Amino acid sequence: MQEKLFAITEGLKDTSTHYCPGCHHGIIHRLVAEVIDELGVLDRSILIEPVGCSVLAHNYFNVDTIQAAHGRAPAVATAVKRVHTDAVVFTYQGDGDLAAIGCAEIVHAAMRGEKFTTIFVNNVIYGMTGGQMAPTTLEGQITATSPFGRKNEEAGKPIRVSELLATLDGPKYIARVAVNTPANVNKAKAAIKEAFARQIRGEGFTFVEVLSTCPTNWGMSPVKANKFVEDSMLPYFPLGIYKDGEGKQ
Repeated sequence: MQEKLFAITEGLKDTSTHYCPGCHHGIIHRLVAEVIDELGVLDRSILIEPVGCSVLAHNYFNVDTIQAAHGRAPAVATAVKRVHTDAVVFTYQGDGDLAAIGCAEIVHAAMRGEKFTTIFVNNVIYGMTGGQMAPTTLEGQITATSPFGRKNEEAGKPIRVSELLATLDGPKYIARVAVNTPANVNKAKAAIKEAFARQIRGEGFTFVEVLSTCPTNWGMSPVKANKFVEDSMLPYFPLGIYKDGEGKQ
């Protein structure tokens, strides 16, 4: 009897996506959906989706979904998890949404140790709204609002969200991963699974930052965008686990 090596996860709906060619959202969606399916919590998972490229995530994830105002997904997730304590609640947010307008929300939710999971997609730019400079945009990077490149003396250095949140007492697991290579995809899935498993065990706030591409707004081919992740993003945003357990960094 032939062994089945691959199956489509029930965590995703069978539909085409609106994401640009080469965008990593599809890979990240797949990993999150596989994890919640494999953990057996698909029927009690609730996604809080923000404003941004993932604003239509409800079309793809086969879970209950709530739309939050721009940056406010952590606040909505806090309310949902406190009311539905048995639910597996997660936010799926971009760097413009989470690190800019939603910075206070994610910091305070993490500080309180709210028992939900955040998947933070960092592509160092505002995606859906036209490619403006984000808090994570790299020094010298050209965007719609930094046509001569980001200048640290004007905008400050790019914010490292994982390192920032790791200084707080509330989070129980913080990791930064990437999906630009098959090996990194496997590591990313393991980190996402660990984050959800800790939520299921009731440990506290968990957070996985995923470095991602935005070929359209970067003005690159998908191949060159993957190389940009490797050559430019990874040196400034090192991969790894930034917090693991009670007070360990």
